[in-house]
Amino acid sequence: MPAVVVLALLAALANAAASVLQRRAAANEPEGGPGVRQALRWLGHVLRSPYWVVGAGMLALTTVLQAAALSLGSLALVQPLMAAELLFTLVVGSAVFRRRPDRRTWMAFAALAAGLAAFLTSAAPAAGRDTASTGQWLLSAAAVLAGVVALVATARAVRGAPRAALLGLASAVSFSLTAALIKEVTGRFGDGLTTVLASWPLYATAAVGIVAFLLLQSAFRAGTLAASQPALTLGDALTSVALGWALFGEQITLGVRVVPAVIGVVLMGAGAAGLARAPSVSGDWDTASRRPGTGSPRPLR
Repeated sequence: MPAVVVLALLAALANAAASVLQRRAAANEPEGGPGVRQALRWLGHVLRSPYWVVGAGMLALTTVLQAAALSLGSLALVQPLMAAELLFTLVVGSAVFRRRPDRRTWMAFAALAAGLAAFLTSAAPAAGRDTASTGQWLLSAAAVLAGVVALVATARAVRGAPRAALLGLASAVSFSLTAALIKEVTGRFGDGLTTVLASWPLYATAAVGIVAFLLLQSAFRAGTLAASQPALTLGDALTSVALGWALFGEQITLGVRVVPAVIGVVLMGAGAAGLARAPSVSGDWDTASRRPGTGSPRPLR
């Protein structure tokens, strides 16, 4: 048990560091205006940033640590611990950006993390099937992709923190679908490697993963971590629970645990309301300062 807790918390810390460092890389680059060409040019600059490269390494480390934690403990234990990523984001961000977020942001992130942990602990689904039918995949994938398209379309009509939150949520939903596809792929390993390589889930995983990656970078480009990170963390966890039920029959039986589940939802609502009024969401807590009279970022010292 102690090893599972340590590994899960380290995974949460590594994931928080990945988000902070990649946001740091994004903050160093001027947005460059609207349009696909400008966005691709911006992305090309960001991907060469040392901050982004280290962040990508931390993301890979997250995958290893989370896999190790899940190999030793249940999803019901690991998932709630991963909610600590929200608080780790503020701690790591304070060190990287040399600025502290305001108290309202700390309180909102703490409420969101506690609420998510309480909900996931209460609603921990029972193990289901290893694979899903083609019909279930078509319905679930259509619903998820429709949601992502709607979120991206709405995000294009707004700017700043709302855009970052919407793109963060779209990325989270896409990452959840990627995780579900990975589960489908691993569930087919018993049929042999040749069958896995010849089946659609492996290639769908790569395609959806690329979409999730691009949406994540767009979220970091659009606004602050205080706006995007809660949407990323909560959206990923809650969508994963829904996909587990819809695709793999992972049943949720609350019973007497309905009380902590309701408390968790209330805390998440309170955290979201507090975050909407927090100065860090639309402020400059995690943005690179600019040289006077220029559009170029000034290194933080």
